[in-house]
Amino acid sequence: MPRYQISHRTFYSYSSPVIQSNHLLHLEPRQVAQQNVVRHNLIIKPKPAWRESRPDYFGNPTTLISMEDEHKELLVHSRSEVEVSDAGQPDFMAGEGWERVAQSLPSMKPDVAEFVCPSRFAAGSKQLYQFALPSFEPGLPVLEGARRLMERIFTDFSFDNSTTDVATPVAQVLEQKSGVCQDFAHLQIAALRSLGLPARYVSGYILTHPAEGEKKLEGTDASHAWVQVWSPEKGWVDFDPTNNLVNSTEHITTGFGRDFGDVSPISGVLLGGGHHSVGVAVDVKVLPPTSVN
Repeated sequence: MPRYQISHRTFYSYSSPVIQSNHLLHLEPRQVAQQNVVRHNLIIKPKPAWRESRPDYFGNPTTLISMEDEHKELLVHSRSEVEVSDAGQPDFMAGEGWERVAQSLPSMKPDVAEFVCPSRFAAGSKQLYQFALPSFEPGLPVLEGARRLMERIFTDFSFDNSTTDVATPVAQVLEQKSGVCQDFAHLQIAALRSLGLPARYVSGYILTHPAEGEKKLEGTDASHAWVQVWSPEKGWVDFDPTNNLVNSTEHITTGFGRDFGDVSPISGVLLGGGHHSVGVAVDVKVLPPTSVN
């Protein structure tokens, strides 16, 4: 069972003092079936006047903080240790056809059916329906169709962090065929929802590997995003269109929601501050296995 150490350091610098600010943090890994959170802690400087941890609507762990002293810098440093077990590869060809699953929406449990509904960054459309359909021939099981769609996005789209930002519409990503992990996750989710199939956005981290002969640099990892697709037989299954992976043990989950807006690592509002700059440094390291006496 792989064991990981994750460091996620975010540093804000403001051109003028921030009088007050409130922030919502999605930085603590989530305890899920294939993931055990061994430990987690947050370092926040300056010290918040108020801090509280609570689950959000989707059950993701969150921390709310309120900064009430003037400050021109803010450091939020999340450190975690997580164990990930192997869920294995599902039988993609098992199960009923995708059309019957889509038609069963009225009988789905609410916590599944809500992920068919459109959201701000991942709304279905006729254009996305036409994009998804070649991957879903009549009678094809949901998971095999999702696998084919994931593979097409991985093959036909280019990873380019200069062509999109957090607010780039899915329609633009589809047209230009480029973007980053967040864009590819939104694209696959919106395409699946266009077919009437439940899909949700997952935020977390992935273990990266340096090129052969090169040393992995400190702070060069990043947050990652992928997709979970629901089938009646297997429940929620992980699909990563950026890397063409299913149920990988190199993914660490912090939370899931309808789209990025539900699980942004740090969001908030502030009074003052003027212009600001932000620096982010993420490290995901493999830890040696624990000894068993």
